[in-house]
Amino acid sequence: QVQLVESGGGLVQAGGSLRLSCAASGSIFSIGAMAWYRQAPGKQRELVAVISSGTSTNYADSVKGRFTISRDNAKNTVYLQMNSLKPEDTAVYYCNAKAIVIGRVGEYDYWGQGTQVTVSS
Repeated sequence: QVQLVESGGGLVQAGGSLRLSCAASGSIFSIGAMAWYRQAPGKQRELVAVISSGTSTNYADSVKGRFTISRDNAKNTVYLQMNSLKPEDTAVYYCNAKAIVIGRVGEYDYWGQGTQVTVSS
């Protein structure tokens, strides 16, 4: 299995910055794409940013130019740098990883427990 542990959420004023981290651990053979999703109250979970096992990235239109996703493969960790935060960025942010684990055939999705980001106006 794979455990994903997020950190870095919190309360920030509009215009401020936060950096989220998500570390993967467990019986990992390899990790493919990693991503950040978010879910605001009363809304569906949405993709914020994704990074391939290399350096290819993709962002939701709402965060382009403000958020940057990166990863450290040696540490099995993905980051989300969030700048110029807006109240509408308020949500629980979830880390996602596609991984192959030792002893199990195939690539599966794994999720973190979520970290709250609140942006005050």
